[in-house]
Amino acid sequence: MSKPLSKIKHQIKSGKYYVFWGACTLAVMAGQIYVGAGYRGMSQSVQDLTEIIEIQIELEELRDKYQFKNGYSRKMPIIQ
Repeated sequence: MSKPLSKIKHQIKSGKYYVFWGACTLAVMAGQIYVGAGYRGMSQSVQDLTEIIEIQIELEELRDKYQFKNGYSRKMPIIQ
């Protein structure tokens, strides 16, 4: 016995349906990976900037303590 024509069409349509949603899922996953990689790079840049600012503040505090301890009346030049 052969299968009815309507059942064969339904199975072909079902296969296309899963291929479509599989492709959509892969596209969304690729986008998430791209955004995640960008976020990681951005957060590393912000972390580096924060560390530089912290080092600069600590350096200024050390200069102030040194000037006060040694009796300097004027500010020492900032070395960059």
